[in-house]
Amino acid sequence: MTEKHAKHGLTDDLQGLAYGSFMASVGVLLMTHMGFVTGQTAGLAILISYATGWGFGPVFFVVNLPFYWLGYKRFGLNFTLKSFAAVAALSVLVQVLPKGLHFGAVHPAVAAVLLGCMTGSALLALFRHGSSLGGIGIVGLYIQDRTGFRAGWTQMIFDACLFGCALLLRDWQTVAWSFLGAVVLNLVIAINHRRDRYIA
Repeated sequence: MTEKHAKHGLTDDLQGLAYGSFMASVGVLLMTHMGFVTGQTAGLAILISYATGWGFGPVFFVVNLPFYWLGYKRFGLNFTLKSFAAVAALSVLVQVLPKGLHFGAVHPAVAAVLLGCMTGSALLALFRHGSSLGGIGIVGLYIQDRTGFRAGWTQMIFDACLFGCALLLRDWQTVAWSFLGAVVLNLVIAINHRRDRYIA
């Protein structure tokens, strides 16, 4: 291993943001197709969407607005702009993709694991290119940076609280399958998002 490591360039970051936003949007479509819920600000936006009938995209975009100041204060303008771009891209993609992507019958267990793996890889791509999907992702990264407490564990704690609220809107079986997906997602992040193993 050399002492000097190559950093991500503009092209690297663009493809990372594009991949992360796209895969996360596909995950949201699968999630809503199954009637699942999730944690983080995406989960909050989904619950609001279920309760009100408002579109997920606009709700998700608005829910994340208060968190950008924290991202700017701790991680700087570059991180904040990348996160804003990722959130905006996801908000648009979930409105557009249904025109060309439809799901049929999917077993809840398969959907939960697939959702966790797919969304986890999307978030990893965003994290590794200096971005996030806003909200609790920013808080999780802030806490990890300050204390070493993994971002995935912070998000899991928030998820547990949000899932408790989800029981008011969804049946317990759907919430249970949804929680499995969230556990898989957070394990993917907690195990793989380590600064000592990823340099660029």
